Amino acid sequence: MACSRSSPRAATTTAASRNNNAISIPGALKLTDRDAILMQASDLNNDLRVALTPAQLNACSESLNILKKMCNIHNKTSKEFEMLQMRRAKGSEFMRRTSVARQNGNIYKNRYPDVIPFDDTRVVLNYNKRSPCAGSDYINASYIVNPSSENLPKFIATQGPLPETSEDFWQMIIQHRCPVIVMLTRLIDNYKTLKCADYFPAEEESRIFGRISVTNKSLKISQNSIALRFLEVKYIESEEPPLSVLHLQYPDWPDHGVPNTTESVRELVKRLYLVPPSLGPFVVHCSAGIGRTGAFCTISHTIHRILEGDVSALDLSTTIRQFRNQRIGMVQTQDQYIFCYAAVVHELEDLVSHQNKS
Repeated sequence: MACSRSSPRAATTTAASRNNNAISIPGALKLTDRDAILMQASDLNNDLRVALTPAQLNACSESLNILKKMCNIHNKTSKEFEMLQMRRAKGSEFMRRTSVARQNGNIYKNRYPDVIPFDDTRVVLNYNKRSPCAGSDYINASYIVNPSSENLPKFIATQGPLPETSEDFWQMIIQHRCPVIVMLTRLIDNYKTLKCADYFPAEEESRIFGRISVTNKSLKISQNSIALRFLEVKYIESEEPPLSVLHLQYPDWPDHGVPNTTESVRELVKRLYLVPPSLGPFVVHCSAGIGRTGAFCTISHTIHRILEGDVSALDLSTTIRQFRNQRIGMVQTQDQYIFCYAAVVHELEDLVSHQNKS
């Protein structure tokens, strides 16, 4: 598949029309009850189809036609990815922008020494005097945002927690009231390499991580091998009610590779349709928190922008360049880059075909 960076008809949708809500988010996204929303998003009987407005259907159809034309241009995706790789932050720029992550008290919290957050986009934890590392506000996590619309999801891209950072991870979830965690890795890969700490209760039980209790209230497995866990998270000594969190795990996405089909990844995207961005940022992680994580954020972000009427979202290279300015190396391989385009095309085809049948 090959795709050009130009979007010849992007000018048909202006910022003014988006601000006037010419294309509205589906009604299901306007729910305000957190538990009800997350239960709906985890319901295996929900067909996950959103009812598009006429303007949204037009935007999806238009975007699909543009993408198909772009993808017929030979070698465009490989050339785009080569250009992205040439523009990576490296050398002095990388060192200048990652001073906090490289401090002596923080180095051990990084799974990989070359995958660390930039100082200006890192998630800052609230200071906790009782922490074993009192005064540290560091976690290897980055904000991934596009401020152009309040209706767009905000992401936190992060590494798979280490045993010594699992409490920090849950502190981040509570601090930002994150409604969803998207986990795109196994704990241990096929080569018996540890990719992520055992940071959550896999079955219906409770576990303690430092000062934080995490309870798994239910576990379901979808037909696309997505594990859906409804969690409750709280500080042990707090009288505040627990925070509900939907944990979505897709374990079959290979490290540095891509799945055989886009169906499972698109199921994750569809479930996020049902969770309004106003509930809080979506946390996405794999092992390093840049390859599979970057691809998923790109796919979900692009579809949401198209539903907002922003046809310029079809320029995935610009989106990834913006994401890489917020976290290094987002979308690691050319195969992942091509997979992003394929997933967007397949999801648009699904959205359009469903509307035409209804």
